[in-house]
Amino acid sequence: MLPASSRLQLTHDLNICQILNGMWQVSGGHGRINREAALKAMFDYIDAGFTTWDLADHYGPAEDFIGEFRRQLREQRGEAALSNIQAFTKWVPRPGKMTKKLVEENIDISRRRMGMDTLDLLQFHWWEYQNKNYLDALKYLAELQQEGKIRYLALTNFDTEHLQIIRHHGIKFVSNQVQFSLIDRRPEVQMSQFCQQHHIKLLAYGTLCGGLLSDKYLGQPEPRGGQLSTVSLRKYKNMVDSWGGWNLFQELLTVLNQIAQKHGVSIANVAVRYVIERPAVGGAIVGARLSVAQHIEDNARVFDFALDLEDLDQIHAVLNESRDLFQLIGDCGDEYRH
Repeated sequence: MLPASSRLQLTHDLNICQILNGMWQVSGGHGRINREAALKAMFDYIDAGFTTWDLADHYGPAEDFIGEFRRQLREQRGEAALSNIQAFTKWVPRPGKMTKKLVEENIDISRRRMGMDTLDLLQFHWWEYQNKNYLDALKYLAELQQEGKIRYLALTNFDTEHLQIIRHHGIKFVSNQVQFSLIDRRPEVQMSQFCQQHHIKLLAYGTLCGGLLSDKYLGQPEPRGGQLSTVSLRKYKNMVDSWGGWNLFQELLTVLNQIAQKHGVSIANVAVRYVIERPAVGGAIVGARLSVAQHIEDNARVFDFALDLEDLDQIHAVLNESRDLFQLIGDCGDEYRH
């Protein structure tokens, strides 16, 4: 089992694992998923202490997986076992007119699919800031929270300016999910400070750059085309290119490997540890390729060590050579809105 240090009290009544199991991987584009093997793997994750799941209404069958998993868990271990898992979903509507009826219908679909009367955490994403209807959507979500359909409200890929606007409208949210990794440190420019001031946690995704930040790519030639076999690898290879390119990335992997060997862990462990030690970060989402590949034992080692000042100095020496992604792309989430 994972140590107590792997847990975070996100709210007074919501205790999470600081490595969240990401379910984007079941949405297609990451290889075929064997349903039965995937559900069995979900038991392996929670038994190891990885009890927190991150998913979305549009991640293919992810919500249905959670619903079926909860049903099997209740059958095998009783109702009480359900209180030991946390399932965080997202609602990603098309920007348009928002009515209470529309918002409620969509939340009810997630509740039904996941087999939950009350959603643990509903993370809201909006594609176009020019379209101000997101404030109406959030107002109705807050009403549904009052009515007991949602426990906590959260956001996904909102920038710092819009976090401020939403708070100014009196809407309370507990976290914002953003891309945050050794490669993409944009949250540190403005957002981390704002979140610390207002007791908002960042949930980091892309922490392993789709698997690029791992032993597998150390000393390897630049992958191209068909070698980037998943949507994640293609997405994050583009980030690496913007950040500084493959040669600098290899320099980073070399340093991470030295640090990993010193602590008896993997490059991926160091990459995740770096992010979860950053101010305002509540957890890192690591993709769970259910029934395809399993990294439970490796992920557990993230909680066996801490980075010291020497480690951080070595890492920052490489990072300081890279381009400034905040200047290139903008604040968190701006890459989805150009």
